[in-house]
Amino acid sequence: MAGARGSFGTRFGFILAAAGSAVGLGNIWGFPTKVGQGGGAAFVLVYLVCVFLICAPIMIAELAVGRRTGKDPVGAFNVLRPGTSWWLTGALGVLAGVGILSFYSVIAGWTIAYIYYAATGAVTGDSAATGDFFGQFVGNAPLSVGLTALVLGVTAATLLGGVKGGIERMTKTLMPMLLIILGLLAIRAVTLPGAEAGLAYYLNPDFSKVFDIRVFNTALGQAFFSLSLGMGAMITYGSYLSKGENLAKSAMWVVVIDTAVALTAGLIIFPAGFSLAGFDPNSSGPGLIFVVLPQLFATMPGGTLVGVAFFVMLLFAAITSTISLLEVPTSHLIDSRGWERKKAVYVLTAITFTLALPSALGNGASAFFSSLPGVGMGFLDLMAIIWNDFALPVGGFLLSIFVGHVWRVDKALEELNTGGAMPGAALWGFLIRWVCPAAIFMIIVFTALDLLG
Repeated sequence: MAGARGSFGTRFGFILAAAGSAVGLGNIWGFPTKVGQGGGAAFVLVYLVCVFLICAPIMIAELAVGRRTGKDPVGAFNVLRPGTSWWLTGALGVLAGVGILSFYSVIAGWTIAYIYYAATGAVTGDSAATGDFFGQFVGNAPLSVGLTALVLGVTAATLLGGVKGGIERMTKTLMPMLLIILGLLAIRAVTLPGAEAGLAYYLNPDFSKVFDIRVFNTALGQAFFSLSLGMGAMITYGSYLSKGENLAKSAMWVVVIDTAVALTAGLIIFPAGFSLAGFDPNSSGPGLIFVVLPQLFATMPGGTLVGVAFFVMLLFAAITSTISLLEVPTSHLIDSRGWERKKAVYVLTAITFTLALPSALGNGASAFFSSLPGVGMGFLDLMAIIWNDFALPVGGFLLSIFVGHVWRVDKALEELNTGGAMPGAALWGFLIRWVCPAAIFMIIVFTALDLLG
């Protein structure tokens, strides 16, 4: 079965592929701002606790489920609990892969255009000018749709090469390049005039916020989403691993790389941002990346090169994530439906592109999709709420309940100990049974309350 489905050729290849799945646009534009708003270094402390005591155990659990069954998310739950409805948890992950990719590919396409804009100096002026430029850009329907198609085309071409020849080869190329660019940009940012103020804002601890329940919820939510948990990606990648692999150690490597990228992104965003007069440290999301930072790149010494490098880094982060997003439903069609990889990739790419069209048009190109009647938001924002804010935590909650109480910890540990004795097995069992589901349930409740007003 491993030969038919494919498998990772090396442990290093798996770690980079899994880290690539975790490292994405959210690491660059989401994490730094939440650190600044949540108490600086105090937020980082809370974030690290969430990562290692809640998110890492879930990642280990997903990898154990995947390797034990050698199946896609739906097939994995069917193997471990046949004849029950637990397969729906895997189905949610498969749907989330398509749903997230449909809008994520749109944003990834923007980074391609901004590589060109940064190289040619097309984006200049104050925030109003760069904001107008961005608005006109995302409102260009043919361009936005074309860039989305390009991202999906690159993703599909990668998956056609299989696990070892496609996914592993691509991530082993892109991830080292991403990390090198990230490091160079951080060095450049901390040497800019005004960098000291940015570093102080980013790293100055406000310990009064450590016990703020909303800060904890924000940190846990960011950690959970950053590590690609709850959508079946780690179940899928785990199914491609050999029995000799130490799952816990590999998972920790992925967690460390993802966390290091997020922390380093803050060393770029805030020192660079504070060197710009009038910088709003509460800026986040597309506004930060495509409106605020281009102002900086246009005025700083060597800004053209720095701007190009920054958007190339963003593109690499996006592509390594789109690969895993498409591989989840692809593995399902191969395993559970018996499709050939080529057919599965072609069909899923076509479906995802069709679903992506409203998101590509929902930023000014179409009045209907830019502000959905009765919803009060654009189609892209709605998709982000449905899949990122709710589908992923629900999937993670169900996964922790399943491993902790249905499949049971002792059975999971049999798999985890296959590649070598797992350190801290008793602690992991306690966390996955009680702490993880309680914490994720809290995310779901607070997210719903915030949405309702």
